[in-house]
Amino acid sequence: MVEQIKQELQKYVEPEKAAFLPKFFQAGPGGYAEGDEFIGVRVPRLRQAARKYYRNITLIEIAELLHDPVHEYRAVALMMLASKYEKADPKAKEEIAQFYLDNLDYVNNWDLVDLSADKILGAHLFAGDRRILYELAASKHLWRQRAAVMATFYFIRHGEFSDTFRLAELLIGHPHHLIHKAVGWMLREVGKRDQRAEVEFLKAHYQRMPRTMLRYAIEKLEPGLRRQFLEGRA
Repeated sequence: MVEQIKQELQKYVEPEKAAFLPKFFQAGPGGYAEGDEFIGVRVPRLRQAARKYYRNITLIEIAELLHDPVHEYRAVALMMLASKYEKADPKAKEEIAQFYLDNLDYVNNWDLVDLSADKILGAHLFAGDRRILYELAASKHLWRQRAAVMATFYFIRHGEFSDTFRLAELLIGHPHHLIHKAVGWMLREVGKRDQRAEVEFLKAHYQRMPRTMLRYAIEKLEPGLRRQFLEGRA
């Protein structure tokens, strides 16, 4: 099935996308995704393939795709894994979540984290022990730290914000803009559901926030309040 999926995706290769994506994802020397490889397949085509094959593919086959140097193959592997998790029984969910954690080294770009962390890790931890999120946040590993933050998107959608706030506090001084964006995004998502809770958190912490994190967090607030935060008057 692995070769079948690869052959199907080859039908949708766009050379101009293959040339553009390494620049977009900073896969060149010194970039955050240095060495990542792209064949130039658009996300809707990846999702189409994932929907077609996820029911019958095994975890061993998903691992083969996930360990491939080609970014799109890893992406479709994670899409299928998330779909399998959603449809699985409790025993299989446990196996899939552990598989995900065991293979986090291959979830190694921001889009790969974002399309999988909440759907697998967040969903699995929602009713369980969430300490692993704090271990990931403390790991000093960019993608694991982003996975910890993005996993809380599942909690946010179910009305729980405390872990998002705690992780935001832990990562507020992080040096990388991809963490700033993830934290700011999740705070913004909290605000969509409970603006008072977001604003209360921001007032306590915004003066220490990197500018990118703050701008992402306040994007949906009304203009006057945004201005207060940006000007340090909140």
